[in-house]
Amino acid sequence: MYDRDEKVKKFKFLIPLFNDWTSVSKLLNEIDLQIINWDAEVSVIIINDASTEESADLNLSLKKIKSITILNMKKNRVHQRCIAAGLKYICKNEDFDWIIVIDADGEDRPEELNDFYKKSQKNPNTTITGNRVKRSEGLIFKVLYELHKLLTLIFTGKSIKFGNFTCLPKNHVKQLIEKPYLWNSYSSSIVRAINNRMSIPSIRGIRYALPSKMNFFALVFHSFAIISVFRKLVVIRSIVFFLVYLFLIFNNISVLTLFPILLLFLFVFIILKISMRSNMDGLDKSLDNIGSIDVLPSSDNR
Repeated sequence: MYDRDEKVKKFKFLIPLFNDWTSVSKLLNEIDLQIINWDAEVSVIIINDASTEESADLNLSLKKIKSITILNMKKNRVHQRCIAAGLKYICKNEDFDWIIVIDADGEDRPEELNDFYKKSQKNPNTTITGNRVKRSEGLIFKVLYELHKLLTLIFTGKSIKFGNFTCLPKNHVKQLIEKPYLWNSYSSSIVRAINNRMSIPSIRGIRYALPSKMNFFALVFHSFAIISVFRKLVVIRSIVFFLVYLFLIFNNISVLTLFPILLLFLFVFIILKISMRSNMDGLDKSLDNIGSIDVLPSSDNR
């Protein structure tokens, strides 16, 4: 039992989900197993991103997780916007001290949650990110991921080594939901808006069930959305690159030497176009997309 005079620390797990019902069932059991000794109250918010598959009864055997709330969205908004809506919902409706964002598919490993917990107790006002030190995907994806990191570094000066797997204190959540670019990209919004950050090493896990539905074009768009949060830096650096390159080819201008400039202009145009999706009005109205809310019974009543 907790001392009634002592405020119980509250963690909220935020899980975006699209059709991965089998995976999330296993994930919840794994989370419950890992957090069993936490001196905290733990609840889960699942953002059901208008799944096309009906959820079966979740096969759960929980001892620590107090409750599970499922927000059923009316229209599919993809993971990044579901996370934004989830943060806004929790801020508006829940009492909490920290939010841990974790994907439903098992690629964010529950085994690393205790590292988040320990760091959060020693650094209560710091955002903690799960920085990837090892990945489990194939060679092609790894090459594309390294290319994405290189592009991001070149055009923004930022090295972003984490995805959704993070732990945020309440004051940082409040900061994030006031930023329109959160509507575009979660990870780069953290880098842009929050300076007080630290990390834990994180190994990319293997998916529990379904293969990833993200195709090549979706990966490219996701990469550009991350970069678009820093559009001013992209424009400034692109102008510098353009002027330096133009100086270098000034005495050798041809269709061939002008081709990289065309690619640069196209890249900047795409980044600016995607950046226009940053929408404070859309973020403010994101909770209007909630069609229904399901609350599962607490672990004490199972």
